[in-house]
Amino acid sequence: MTFVPEPLRGYRRAWLARDILAGLTLSAVAIPEVMGYTSIAGTPIVTGLYTIIFPTVIFALLGSSRLLVVGADSATAAVLAAGLTGLGIAGVTPGSPDWLAFAGLTALVCGVLLVVARLLRLGFIGDFLSASVLIGFLTGVGIQVLSGQIPDLLGIPKGKGGWFEQQWHWITSLSSISLGTFAFGLATIVTIQFFRRFIPVVPGAIVAVALLTAISALTDAGAHGIAVVGAVKGGFPPIGLPSGISWSDVPKVLPTALSCFVLIVAQSAATSRSFAFKHGDAVDINRDLVGLSGASLAAGLSGTFVVNGSPTKTQILDGQRGRTQLANITMAAVALLFTLFFTEVLADMPTAVLAGIVFLIGVSLIDVPGLRRLWRRRRNEFVVALITTVTVFAVGVEQGIILAIALSLLDLVRRQYKPGDFVIGQNQAGEPTYLPAVPGAQSLPGLVVFRYDAELFYANANRFADHLESIISGAPDPVRWVALDCGAIDDIDYSAGVTLANLVNYSRARHARFVLVRPDTRLLATLRAYGTLDAIGEDNVFRTIADAFDAYRADSSRAGDDSASRPDKG
Repeated sequence: MTFVPEPLRGYRRAWLARDILAGLTLSAVAIPEVMGYTSIAGTPIVTGLYTIIFPTVIFALLGSSRLLVVGADSATAAVLAAGLTGLGIAGVTPGSPDWLAFAGLTALVCGVLLVVARLLRLGFIGDFLSASVLIGFLTGVGIQVLSGQIPDLLGIPKGKGGWFEQQWHWITSLSSISLGTFAFGLATIVTIQFFRRFIPVVPGAIVAVALLTAISALTDAGAHGIAVVGAVKGGFPPIGLPSGISWSDVPKVLPTALSCFVLIVAQSAATSRSFAFKHGDAVDINRDLVGLSGASLAAGLSGTFVVNGSPTKTQILDGQRGRTQLANITMAAVALLFTLFFTEVLADMPTAVLAGIVFLIGVSLIDVPGLRRLWRRRRNEFVVALITTVTVFAVGVEQGIILAIALSLLDLVRRQYKPGDFVIGQNQAGEPTYLPAVPGAQSLPGLVVFRYDAELFYANANRFADHLESIISGAPDPVRWVALDCGAIDDIDYSAGVTLANLVNYSRARHARFVLVRPDTRLLATLRAYGTLDAIGEDNVFRTIADAFDAYRADSSRAGDDSASRPDKG
């Protein structure tokens, strides 16, 4: 049977021209962008082009997403640079062969981690970074990226030390600004913004690179003190393991690779899922992990650095109405041709041009609308996003990743520890009503139907019990039935099972019947294994809330409690 990559199955001939045109347009945007990312990663310019050749093709063949564009990415490039800088190994400095070798090793380790994640079906890991944390993280990366380009835009040497020290250095060095360098940088920003605003169908970045490189060559800008890229070694990407690297170096890059791994899974999964939903396509994150692992391994074996799914380039591809990964393969072919035959035209390109491109990429990462929405709708998550942002640019990208994961998990635990809880009543039509679960609330005189919107486990079991006890003891009428609505509880750990058994004993001591409402079969099996269901009694399990209300009224009627059988429904 002929092998057909999943994203190309069912391909229609009518899509061919659109895919090729979209790929050509995408390459015009992606080529200057990925060259710019090398200034973040600290690698030679040509390595940026390498990220959209073999890694892109491998993902196109192995992944499941029809549109996801894989290549160099500002966030992972920033994580990589921060991690390699932190190694503190002599000779491993930005732009050096050793630095590039360690960058390639990081990509290989990241690829292995992605393979393991696929074997263990860990695609869900990306879900553990909340939207608010991702907004904060990418905003922090954006601030770090754009601020890192300011010295190159001004022609000022970069400062040493932390982020605040570096900013103070260029601020106090403004008297040394190179006006020619600044003119090229400013012209780059203005050109890109002009085309983005008035002629969006034309890639402003490629216009800026071509026009300003030509001006630089005609005016011999390099001879007038303006920093230029210089000779760029092109040719076919080098195939093989990074030179000078041994197995003993793997532990050195493992923390950085882990940080990249988490970011790749989170960002790529979110991008792939959003565009699949938009077009009604199926989502297979675990299959995408195969493609991403192959892309990272291809990056490490072809002389470049770690790659990631790019939201911005995927949006561009979608905007050009590309239909499949054939558009990305077209982009890879254009990048290969450029690498083989046209890199010499980059020699006169001012470094301020690349700085201007990356500066705007950094600006685009700052999610002001997202932060504004969080401020209006969820202040506590805005604070989380803000803390993540400041940590990323002021302390470090890797530390920001760790904090982002920790804050996401803490937020998850917080939600489970203190979820919404209600006392359920009934309106005149017999439909459930949800009242705040506070002392004094009851469902009917003598009845409390309590809903807890989280699974019960050791951390929240005692709070759950204390809250329910306060509802029972604070009810205006003596409680005869305590009903636990299990609609949101599909599991209970052993500690919570013991707590639930104690609640049954507490209810009986107060002469109240304890019943379960809407438990699923898994929960009943768990309670049966704990022996808790024996304490409750199989006859105290009701499938619906209406059944529980009817049973309570019938029980009250038998006991002669007319007030319970005729509640006030006003």
